[in-house]
Amino acid sequence: MDARIPFQPLPIDQSHVLYDHGPDSSPQPGVTAGRTTRLRLTDSRAFPGTSRDIWVHAPATADGALPCMLFQDGEGFLDPEDDLRAGVVLDNLIAAGDIPPMVGVFVAPVARNAEYDAFDSRYADLLADEVLPLVGHQVRISDAPARRGLCGFSSGGSAALTAAWHRPDAFGRVIGFSSSFPQVVGGNPYPRLIASEPARPLRVLLHVGHRDLGWDEHEDNWLAENLLVAAALFRARYDARLVLGDGAHDSNHPGVLLPDALRWLWR
Repeated sequence: MDARIPFQPLPIDQSHVLYDHGPDSSPQPGVTAGRTTRLRLTDSRAFPGTSRDIWVHAPATADGALPCMLFQDGEGFLDPEDDLRAGVVLDNLIAAGDIPPMVGVFVAPVARNAEYDAFDSRYADLLADEVLPLVGHQVRISDAPARRGLCGFSSGGSAALTAAWHRPDAFGRVIGFSSSFPQVVGGNPYPRLIASEPARPLRVLLHVGHRDLGWDEHEDNWLAENLLVAAALFRARYDARLVLGDGAHDSNHPGVLLPDALRWLWR
């Protein structure tokens, strides 16, 4: 069946484009909100000497070991007054039957760029071996990689892909909004690695705005680097999707996209 898209005029002036949120980003009548619990992870093994906050958003009703989505920059993603509103979105999509009942895990960074921009397994190990076991004391989490997803914006987006790349045994789904591939230590490795290594069992949605950082620059170009990663995924026949917007490097368009990004990721 064809997917018909209502007419939308193309912005001619792209200097300041803002997108309107849809109904899935606001609390809906008859939808029971999930329960949010705040945890504290102390004495990290992956990042010795650090402690961080974690928020666990469990669905109103569910049985058994649940799938989960882990959101980087967790407090911002969870904030119902911000653009992303992931807790509200999860509640609405679960109530509508658009995604399975799942747990949202919202993880705060400590040294954000040091953790998110590194190209190694430490952050993935933190999530898989420390965060999820702690969450498991509150609610049962599936141990199947295909039932565990990662989501992030900016450096959190590239960190989500890096975590899944290094630990495909733990994570199988990724959403990267305006991912900061130019900031990955050593340079963006993904076009080369995706083309040269056996495909990992990952499903990946990438988003970038046409006026993202450095969009018309030769170096440090967020738009170009995201396009290169997406092209590599397509050529390697990954289950991947690219959404290209007209916005800048902010959370407006990612927040509007989040409901449909989750629908696609968990279809």
